[in-house]
Amino acid sequence: MKKTFSLVFLSLTFSLFAQDDVAVKSQVADAINEVREFIAIPNDALDAADIDRNIMWLKRKFGDRGFNTAVLDTEGLPLFFAAMPMNANKPTVLIYMHFDGQSVDPTKWNQPDPYQVVLKKPTDSGFETISFDELDDDINYDWRLFGRSTSDDKSPIVMLLNAMDLLKNDGIEIPFNIKVILDSEEEKSSKPLPAAVKQYRELLESDFLMIVDGPVHASEKPTVVYGCRGITTLTLTTYGPIKPQHSGHYGNYAPNPGFQLSKLLATMKDDEGRVIIPGYYDGISINPKTDSILKSVPDSDETIAEKLQFKTAEQVGGYYQEALQYPSLNIRGLSSGWVGDKARTIVPESATAELDLRLVVESDGNRLKKLVKDHITKQGYKVLNHVPSKDERMHFDKIITIEEGSVTDAFRTELNNPYGEFIVKTLNQSFGEEVIQIRTMGGTVPIAPFINELKIPAFIVPVVNPDNNQHSPNENIKIGQLAYGIKTFYSILSSKME
Repeated sequence: MKKTFSLVFLSLTFSLFAQDDVAVKSQVADAINEVREFIAIPNDALDAADIDRNIMWLKRKFGDRGFNTAVLDTEGLPLFFAAMPMNANKPTVLIYMHFDGQSVDPTKWNQPDPYQVVLKKPTDSGFETISFDELDDDINYDWRLFGRSTSDDKSPIVMLLNAMDLLKNDGIEIPFNIKVILDSEEEKSSKPLPAAVKQYRELLESDFLMIVDGPVHASEKPTVVYGCRGITTLTLTTYGPIKPQHSGHYGNYAPNPGFQLSKLLATMKDDEGRVIIPGYYDGISINPKTDSILKSVPDSDETIAEKLQFKTAEQVGGYYQEALQYPSLNIRGLSSGWVGDKARTIVPESATAELDLRLVVESDGNRLKKLVKDHITKQGYKVLNHVPSKDERMHFDKIITIEEGSVTDAFRTELNNPYGEFIVKTLNQSFGEEVIQIRTMGGTVPIAPFINELKIPAFIVPVVNPDNNQHSPNENIKIGQLAYGIKTFYSILSSKME
């Protein structure tokens, strides 16, 4: 049963031991060892055997901390669930993380094996690999651990486990029931999750949801995020001759699918980056209070532009945080013929554009996809969901195949929610800094099924460094962030709401 509480912040119950930096560093040393052990189990989201081996590790580690565990079957790969013994008089927090990872190309990594963690220290020219033997009692928080999923999202799981160790060592009676749900297909858009949440609704019932995924704000200050964008995708393919043709013989004659596609894409946005498909931004308004909250985030548009090395940002919003409040239309990939050393003098047979549409709460992914498809039809295209036949090729001048991806909805919790206020004040007291509150972050976490089914507020509490290279070669976690994450979990799970 959910509990209704008036919000009363009691003094944090940190013991002197838990607040002592030496003790925290001692726990960090244990966490480093556990991160190395966990990363050594490959976790490619495309490999079911990888997922099974990770689940075995999780069952053992959570069981060692007193959790009851279960493997929840889904329409796809299983979820991992853990819970501490329940007390009907306590509110329940559900913690979401994921343990699957992106695929790796080992040739792009600056280490022999992305699944064997290496220790590196920063230098003037980048990072230098050093031996783990150099770690001592005075751990350097600027050193980093490099390996796939060190930041996204295995280290946060290890942070929770080690926070539980500290809480036990300090004799803290945790004022919450704790449930943990770990996703095995987050990097594959978590397609089984909506049905699984509905199936296991009673098991997952909670008072609020805490998502521990993604990086803290670029300032590296404590951060709480109240929402994130959703996502859906479209694949567009235009057609020329049935096979690539010699451009000397058939250039100026056979229609070129690359030009067709580029002209089509150019009709979707204006010169300043705004989507000009009618209705794309419908329902979105930003009032003065929201504008003030967005501007309180300490971003610098000039710094972002310099870092990314472009002169002028697109003008969907007047500044970075405002831009994130609107749905996007992004070309994430283009392909036609060959390029570089493999370039050929041909008229290609087809051209393909991969689009992703980032969603906000006010936008519906299926509606936006329909708007895009209707717009393409108005440009004179025959829209198909399959490769055109010869008869179709001979009948229509402009043909396009559109493949639709699934929809992951956006979510957003009100900034004045009592549980959010509790998390913010707890972190403020723990770290002695004003917490950065972000209304909507740019990335996507598949949380909407929990909100829609369980009817609970959700908050993202990121713990990893912003320059972690998640999804990319040389992914890493700063050792200082291990300490930050452990203390974050400790402070929230040892503080009381009444």
